[in-house]
Amino acid sequence: MTDRRYVLAVAQMGPIARSDSRAAVVARQIELLREAHARGAAFVVFPELALTTFFPRWILGEDERQSFYETEMPNADTAPLFAEAARLGVGFYLGYAEIEAGHFFNTAIVVDRAGKIILKYRKVHLPGTAEPIPGRTLHHLEKRYFEPGNLGFPVARTDYGIAGALICNDRRWPEAYRMLSLQGAEVGFIGYNTPDDHTGDFDFDNLTSFHNQLSLQAGAYQNSMWLGAAAKCGNEEGSRMIGDSMIVAPSGQIAAQALTTGDEVITARIDLDMASLYRRTIFDFARHREPEQYHLITTRKGPVVEV
Repeated sequence: MTDRRYVLAVAQMGPIARSDSRAAVVARQIELLREAHARGAAFVVFPELALTTFFPRWILGEDERQSFYETEMPNADTAPLFAEAARLGVGFYLGYAEIEAGHFFNTAIVVDRAGKIILKYRKVHLPGTAEPIPGRTLHHLEKRYFEPGNLGFPVARTDYGIAGALICNDRRWPEAYRMLSLQGAEVGFIGYNTPDDHTGDFDFDNLTSFHNQLSLQAGAYQNSMWLGAAAKCGNEEGSRMIGDSMIVAPSGQIAAQALTTGDEVITARIDLDMASLYRRTIFDFARHREPEQYHLITTRKGPVVEV
């Protein structure tokens, strides 16, 4: 890539109803894609589970549950998005629910400007519970409907730099960013669906937007990466989901941020050499990291109090 600058777009999406068809959702995405292209974008980030409502908030019968997963990508419903992106010469990130050989994953793909899938990631850090919490109407049941991802944290050399993908709760875990950064990732794409009412504790939930921003800024800065993070947001089937989609620089500064909780495109002209600068200076891993001292990170799953 000669010029290491390009316009990155994040396509935030407002609520998707339980009854909305894939065709209607894809039509919205195509309009967002066209707007991003008109603003000069070379790549567009769509949210997590961007084709359906956030179905893990309910206990579902088997038939309805199956209806939310994609068995192939692209498929008849999503082909128009792939075709329009290829026509415009714009790459994109898209999150969706995937079933493969009887296994269920929360998945995201990175698609190049020719409409070809060049990277697939399956969410590793699944939040919530497998069983409903008594007394609650809406739940967070990702552990019921998905398995932890089995593809690791892949990166790819792309027209958009060395790129990796994460999904929602992954952004809260430092290990996820570090796995991408250790492979040279210069830019990360992240989609999320995050409610501000998922614990029932007002003081905790009131900080959800702050924690979202904190996680993204810290992840970008401590790993010398650009981040494009796209929310699905608004009041979706009675659940309040935050927006705050943003593009964050390797300095930790916010380069662009959404102002609404509906369909909205934000853009920033990013320079991958900024990632290189931070990687050569403060976060020169080869000079400063001491991995032999970090063995607990991979050998211990949770804290143990040693007396």
